[in-house]
Amino acid sequence: MNAAPAVPAIRVADIRKSFQDLEVLRGVDLEVARGSVFALLGSNGAGKTTLIRILSTLLRADGGTAEIDGHDVATDSAEVRAAISLTGQFAAVDGQLSGRENLVLIARLRHQRDPGAIADALLARFDLTEAAGRKVATYSGGMRRRLDIAMSLIGSPSVVFLDEPTTGLDPQSRLEVWATVRGLADGGTTVLLTTQTLDEAEHLADRIAILHEGRILVEGALDELQRVLPVAEPVHVAQQPSLEDVFLALVGDQRSSKETAA
Repeated sequence: MNAAPAVPAIRVADIRKSFQDLEVLRGVDLEVARGSVFALLGSNGAGKTTLIRILSTLLRADGGTAEIDGHDVATDSAEVRAAISLTGQFAAVDGQLSGRENLVLIARLRHQRDPGAIADALLARFDLTEAAGRKVATYSGGMRRRLDIAMSLIGSPSVVFLDEPTTGLDPQSRLEVWATVRGLADGGTTVLLTTQTLDEAEHLADRIAILHEGRILVEGALDELQRVLPVAEPVHVAQQPSLEDVFLALVGDQRSSKETAA
């Protein structure tokens, strides 16, 4: 007897949304498997944030259907909100509180048992234990973003939305966040992230959808998308280090030691 197919963590069918005469989403379809990282790639104005707001019940679609863990976002909004967490483009942390105080506050607001233990576990998970007692205003961009993502995991959501999670971060901080996102999926959390950054989607995503002018142009794994274009003629050139390689080689170790000492 064949097992029933697994219900996808996210299912979107013909989602449409307009603001007055402006069509932002024009029939979006996609499915996201459980425990995967799915990247929604597109330029400014493509409709990425609008779709995230619909999926997180903050905005109602004009047409189509969307489900999270089998719950309809329009009719089962309470169930959807219990299953998800949303992290916006900029870290929503209180700079005057310590990292631990931020986590304890959110755990209390979400009526979790033993907020202190939850905070300590997340600080350890996101490599922030040594900075737990410091004001978040003293954190680097990458540390603030890791704390923000840690806060979003309180309550154990099965689906996490990350809206351009590395906006404004330097290369080292960006790599720290990438490792965090990959770790979420490895732990079974489904991650849907929006990005304008090609290498971010390439490095992180199990599957990628390119959203343009409110429509999905193409969707698939990286190797599937690469086959969309004709095979390039081979050119033999010496491999040079990238600017990112140079930056991290020069400042990476120095910055890590400074953060530990601060």
